Amino acid sequence: MPKHLAPLPIRHLCVAACLLLAQAFAHAAPAPATTPGSDETCKPWPRWEAFKAHYVSPEGRVIDVGSADTRTVSEGQSYGLFFAVVANDKAEFQKILDWTQDNLAADDLVGHLPSWLWGQKKDGVWGVLDENSSSDADLWIAYSLLQAGREWHERSYTALGTLLAKRILQQETASLPGLGPSILPAPTGFQPDPHTWRLNASYTPLQVLQGLATALPDQPQWKTFPAPALRLITEPAAKGFAPDWIEYHATDRTAAEPAADQAAGFSRDAVTASAGSYNAIRVYLWAGMLASSDPARARLLKTFQPMADFIGAQGFPPEKVDTATGNSGSNAGPYGFSAAVLPLLDALNQAALANNQLARVNDLESHAPPAYFSQVLTLFGTGWHEARYRFATDGSLRPAWSTACSYSLH
Repeated sequence: MPKHLAPLPIRHLCVAACLLLAQAFAHAAPAPATTPGSDETCKPWPRWEAFKAHYVSPEGRVIDVGSADTRTVSEGQSYGLFFAVVANDKAEFQKILDWTQDNLAADDLVGHLPSWLWGQKKDGVWGVLDENSSSDADLWIAYSLLQAGREWHERSYTALGTLLAKRILQQETASLPGLGPSILPAPTGFQPDPHTWRLNASYTPLQVLQGLATALPDQPQWKTFPAPALRLITEPAAKGFAPDWIEYHATDRTAAEPAADQAAGFSRDAVTASAGSYNAIRVYLWAGMLASSDPARARLLKTFQPMADFIGAQGFPPEKVDTATGNSGSNAGPYGFSAAVLPLLDALNQAALANNQLARVNDLESHAPPAYFSQVLTLFGTGWHEARYRFATDGSLRPAWSTACSYSLH
């Protein structure tokens, strides 16, 4: 596949800079936490091997199989990096990282946030289709680099993750009046007016924010993000279901300002209304995977108990729900949705419901058409359910191969 290439000297300079900065930014990690392990979690991960075979090119491009034009999104690259760390697959991690840097970041992840969309242009050439970045992908890339650097003792990963996190702070965050430091979906395009921001709770996994704060004490701003993120996750979910998008309106406007008639705080998104679907399904996933000792866990589980109740009554998570009323649409969610709620059901001690959802995953997946998003949700959810990884209270990743197994998987 043709690649978007920048002059090689840029890559050389960036690698050199990362290596020089590694000593300054690398910090000792906390002692590993005890993580559940078994013979199965200490074996190679079959789902990851299958995902690589069907959804990742030999060059390291995570392909949106199932889309009309087999495009690639930065989110897919970020998840591929994370799964490679969970699987102790350093070779695949490096390939995915190289492709991401070469094609989405003009060969320079130090100087550029990765463009979010890559595919075939109208003239037939493959390349970046939208240069705007996506903060959820960028957070997972930085987090995965830092965790890989710690687990594999690779200082260049630590340094690159450190510098990428700093750029995220510079370009994809803002302090919203009345809310506080917040992750914006992208550098541009999500502030309809000076007083309004469109936000996405699925872009703010608390364990990732905490993990960045732990790994980057020299960037103390990261400590300030979890509290506003918890509000974003829970306050718009009054009926127990998370919306895909939410608007936030500043609380310090004066009556003389044009939009002062809009109520302050969170409100229904003007574009997607109060729908909760393919974005929001990840909110339940991240909530269920939060460390059991995390102070926010009880609040999250109480907030999303209605989702578990719905699954218990209907046998599946809904594909779409009106989060303002709690009323669901008529369609059941795809098998990836059932995989995504496994950690939540586990956290709520709903073992029978979790087993039923896992059975639904195995049944539907066997004859469903290829679907990138359902596959990544399944890797996250079933990987967690199988105890292949955990997150410590401080947000650090604890893969089973590192904490519970006596040998390396690859």
